[in-house]
Amino acid sequence: MSTDGTVSVKGPKGELSAKVHPNVSIKVETEKALVSRASDSKKDRALHGLWRALVQNMVVGVTQGYSKKLEIVGVGYRAELKGKKLQLQIGYSHPILFSPPEGIKIEVPAQTNITISGVDKQLVGLVAAKIRSFRQPEPYKGKGIKYEGEYIRRKAGKAAATAATK
Repeated sequence: MSTDGTVSVKGPKGELSAKVHPNVSIKVETEKALVSRASDSKKDRALHGLWRALVQNMVVGVTQGYSKKLEIVGVGYRAELKGKKLQLQIGYSHPILFSPPEGIKIEVPAQTNITISGVDKQLVGLVAAKIRSFRQPEPYKGKGIKYEGEYIRRKAGKAAATAATK
């Protein structure tokens, strides 16, 4: 931790830094980062846990990195890379172009799969959520963009509802 209240982490995948709350201090010893708080108040205890987790996420990010995988479900729905931009054709009258922010890498291993990777856990999750928001999975047929392994609760349609009442 530097004198201006920021903590920086460098690793093989990149570098991250964050401005630390004044009630929390971080000391770096050999192979360890110790987080301590100013008092034992409820707010300071919460900040202590938060900053411990944030430093942990920064260390894991610069050493291993983070990634999220998305799946596209639907007839004619597909994704492809146009340079660094992601082009999505997901049932609208026009394709959607998405430019990833700095530090985020998007890969399309198949037309229906998207992999988002980077060193900042929060930014990777934010980009994945933004891409998913273009066409969220709907509950009747399950069409849309979903996280890999996400379970979509299905609803019965009108035909099933009228058959049950007869």
